[in-house]
Amino acid sequence: MHRPSLSRTARALLAGAACAALAALSACSAGDSGHHADEALGSKAPAQPQPKQRQAADGLPGMPPVLDPKDVYAADRPNKLSPVVKDFPSRVYVPNTNSNTVTVIDPATYKVIETIPVGRQPQHVVPSWDLKTLWVNNDLGNSLTPIDPRTGKAGKPVDVHDPYNLYFTPDGKYAVVMASKDRQLVFRDAHTMDRVKTVPVPCAGVNHADFSLDGRYFIVSCEFSGELLKVDTAQMKIVGAQKLDHRGAMPQDVKVSPDGKKFYVADMVADGLWILDGKTFGKPVFLPTGKGAHGLYISRDSREMYISNRGEGTISVFDFTEGKLTKKWRLPQGGSPDMGGVSADGKVLWLSGRYNSEVYAIDTRTGRQLARIKVGSGPHGLAVYPQPGRYSLGHTGIFR
Repeated sequence: MHRPSLSRTARALLAGAACAALAALSACSAGDSGHHADEALGSKAPAQPQPKQRQAADGLPGMPPVLDPKDVYAADRPNKLSPVVKDFPSRVYVPNTNSNTVTVIDPATYKVIETIPVGRQPQHVVPSWDLKTLWVNNDLGNSLTPIDPRTGKAGKPVDVHDPYNLYFTPDGKYAVVMASKDRQLVFRDAHTMDRVKTVPVPCAGVNHADFSLDGRYFIVSCEFSGELLKVDTAQMKIVGAQKLDHRGAMPQDVKVSPDGKKFYVADMVADGLWILDGKTFGKPVFLPTGKGAHGLYISRDSREMYISNRGEGTISVFDFTEGKLTKKWRLPQGGSPDMGGVSADGKVLWLSGRYNSEVYAIDTRTGRQLARIKVGSGPHGLAVYPQPGRYSLGHTGIFR
């Protein structure tokens, strides 16, 4: 067996000693010196796992590492709450666009416990990237009202123009305001909401989005012109645009598949889902689901997606493994299921009834309606909170 020279061994030992001395600041890297030290000392220590290193290198700089490259929702398992939110009371926050209020529901009793006055036309309740704040998007009020989810108390509104919807970049640096009327994507500081960059869009009605597995781009829907955009996250730049092949198309909610390979876009006029390869941004295929397809929500085991069909009062269930619809649940007495979220334990799907001034609680195992709760007028992007996950990408709760 070849043995290293004395000087080479000495250099390796010195390198190892240097790493030990700096251990309090950072782990010793597996560079050449570390490799030679292992060889000289006969170490059996395993090398760093390469797949994880490649994932971290390929991902958006500053983004928390993906837990499972085959499942972007791996951090969203039942009751896997972050230490940040584990002591927050479980609540359902419902923005009422016509009443200018947020109705607060206790999910354990299905009872309304508070009504919070907010700005004009609140559209969505959005968890912040760091999970500490809920932002109410007062679209016509040109403001964001912060709610402390620990106490349920609203704070002083922050001036933000045309905040129809709100997202956060995966690195936690920026909030992305979907300024629908202004025809802009506005990148703002995620904490202060100060404007950083304004990106005019070549479409009408920017409204919903989701990010790629590596966080390097996101897909945006434009409901009034029937278009999709692809945006480079780091460059804050539109890198692709396409028109959907359906007369009067109105794309709504967007969700990435667990493996990160496909994006699903609900369309309330085409009555189904557009299924798109995000990487190539090629022409999508279409899957009919039901009249007025609107909101998309992932099950806690990453196996299914719930699709609210607002125009017919149903919820379609899509199986990712089988690549097809497997169930359809119909609300008793009908309704207009819109936006919402899944309970922390994964057992209940909560949806607002946009045109019925009510909220629906639906059993995710059977599709049975558990409760039908009266709220204010025009309930829209309700947030179930807290939910599992390490950080929020925005909307009514997209967690990673």
